[in-house]
Amino acid sequence: MKKISSGKVREIYKVDEDKLMLVVSDRISAFDVILPTMVENKGKVLNKISAFWFNYIKDIIPNHVISTELKDFPKEFQTSEFEGRSMLVKKLKMLPIECIVRGYITGSRMGKLSKIR
Repeated sequence: MKKISSGKVREIYKVDEDKLMLVVSDRISAFDVILPTMVENKGKVLNKISAFWFNYIKDIIPNHVISTELKDFPKEFQTSEFEGRSMLVKKLKMLPIECIVRGYITGSRMGKLSKIR
């Protein structure tokens, strides 16, 4: 497959005129700079979060996702390397909107729960 784009965390491959493969890497970036250290399975987690939300809102607004299942991917992408970190998508005109979600894994869960109550 022909790679058509390489971003901070995703690689995009052209499947045909109407479809693309989005592959999420384990790369991390800070202030738009790709750092040399990777976080194992980060791409799988990011892909699953994206897939969840695209599926969750699909009845509200259509989206580009065709499948996140390995069996539905082109043959070149049916390997363990791509499992869990890839999406087969429709090629659409992009809207130039970016949304960044940040989370922090620090402190005590009990401390946070007590503040909620």
